[in-house]
Amino acid sequence: MVDIRDEQSKLQRMNSAKPVPRRGRPPKVAREHGETLELLLRCGMEILTEQGFAATGIDTVLKRVQVPKGSFYHYFDSKEAFGQAVLQRYADYFARKLDRCFSDLSVSPLLRLSNFVEEAKVGMAKYQFRRGCLVGNLGQEVLVLPDSFREQLELTLQDWEQRLSACLEEAVKLGEVSREHDCKALAAYFWVGWEGAVLRARLTQQVRPLDIFFQGFLTGITR
Repeated sequence: MVDIRDEQSKLQRMNSAKPVPRRGRPPKVAREHGETLELLLRCGMEILTEQGFAATGIDTVLKRVQVPKGSFYHYFDSKEAFGQAVLQRYADYFARKLDRCFSDLSVSPLLRLSNFVEEAKVGMAKYQFRRGCLVGNLGQEVLVLPDSFREQLELTLQDWEQRLSACLEEAVKLGEVSREHDCKALAAYFWVGWEGAVLRARLTQQVRPLDIFFQGFLTGITR
């Protein structure tokens, strides 16, 4: 028969022997280096899409993923370097998303664009409109961001424009869009308007701004 008092005494001795973690430091968790880097970047995308760069402290990221500062600075020299890496990871992720939508040969080009919009609406609602577009968020902060972000943001937007332009050119070939339109200009116009619609959707916590913009875009290119 087990003596409960004896077992409780053993447990107390074991707990008292454990080192007490210092306040403010995340507990150490055994991880592979690659896993730690992935966690930092993923967490960075989540937090920066919600609250931007200026309002995000390194300690907030470390606490969420339980990574000590030493591990963080093993990968990143500064918060600026971390932000740039997060932005690049987001750009790569979004490029893959655009390729998946815009290269879907099973549907027409304009329906591919419509599917992208619908997917974005579902994503925003899923996170209760807390998360926006990281590129759009950082673009609003550009005046207080390090200069290194400005070129990186512009190159990312140009990449998105090229991918959409190629999709719209297919729409022209199939007669969905008039040949009188400049697909590069249309693509640039779309992303300018889209970022504004995403911002308004977060403000109102509704997908309606996305619908309003997209319907207006379609009306302008198909009439």
